[in-house]
Amino acid sequence: MATKTGASGVVKVQVSGTTVAVVGEVRSFTFDGSADTIEDSVMGDSSRTYKQGLKTNTVSIECYWDEADAQQLILDERASVDFEIYPTGTGSGETFFSGGGIVTSRSISGAFDGMVEASFNIQCSGAVTEATAS
Repeated sequence: MATKTGASGVVKVQVSGTTVAVVGEVRSFTFDGSADTIEDSVMGDSSRTYKQGLKTNTVSIECYWDEADAQQLILDERASVDFEIYPTGTGSGETFFSGGGIVTSRSISGAFDGMVEASFNIQCSGAVTEATAS
């Protein structure tokens, strides 16, 4: 199995229902997934038992702040967005994740001896699709 670096990763976003475009100055991203479990244990069971519950996904994006980047500007709290996450680039055969969600937080920070940075979090709404770029 081959390993890959994240240097060629790409994040695309846009207002829901329009064509996604590349977010500029991305330094890192995180795509998280989890699933709930529903306990269905009853009296007389010797161990707890569970059923599958609902899935939850979130996206976090860290970048250098660029007030001229249209994609960064749409990532405002409460914005409904569509996204595509390409962990290893957009070339043919590369895996990517796509879906939609709501921007839940935006943070812009800077220091006298560093760059101005921005952080965005998206709570996915509905299913997230895993596909292969063509």
